[in-house]
Amino acid sequence: MSIVELRQYVLHPGARETLIELFEREFVTGQQAVGITVGGRFRDLDDPDRFVWLRAFPDMARRRRSLEAFYDGPVWREHRAAANATMIDSDDVLLLRGPGFTPAPAGRTVLATVCHPTDPAAFDAYARQHLGPAQALHRTEHAENDFPRLPVRTGEDVRVWFGPAEPPPWPTRQLRLGPVAP
Repeated sequence: MSIVELRQYVLHPGARETLIELFEREFVTGQQAVGITVGGRFRDLDDPDRFVWLRAFPDMARRRRSLEAFYDGPVWREHRAAANATMIDSDDVLLLRGPGFTPAPAGRTVLATVCHPTDPAAFDAYARQHLGPAQALHRTEHAENDFPRLPVRTGEDVRVWFGPAEPPPWPTRQLRLGPVAP
């Protein structure tokens, strides 16, 4: 299991393709070079001004070191103004524990479910019955965010998985995502 960030960016109208091109050209390899595993990158199919992506770290200490190396490093320094110019909000971030997720190369639509279970034991029973390993179940990581320059959502206990499943009896938000082809 890894520490995983599920990041959802609200972008200026029409800026998504600009960010994706910059992200794929500079930020994937730039993050990988400092020990960050960049997972799925997606277009939100229901919102043309939203970019969704995941990145993973082996643990919280390495998360902090890798984020410091990237955000204090030359790649971000050179391209941050261009990236930030595409964004309205980059603070919708869930800090999770799970296996990470990268879509299959076929590029089909991915359904991501963010669930707020009110009963963890009942959710575990639901998960055993309805979710398999391919759905990459993630749970909130409750460790303190030790890289406060990048906020994460707190005060929530969520479960996130990828792929279809029987709807759970708790509040959920589903994202229909189109994978960004590398």
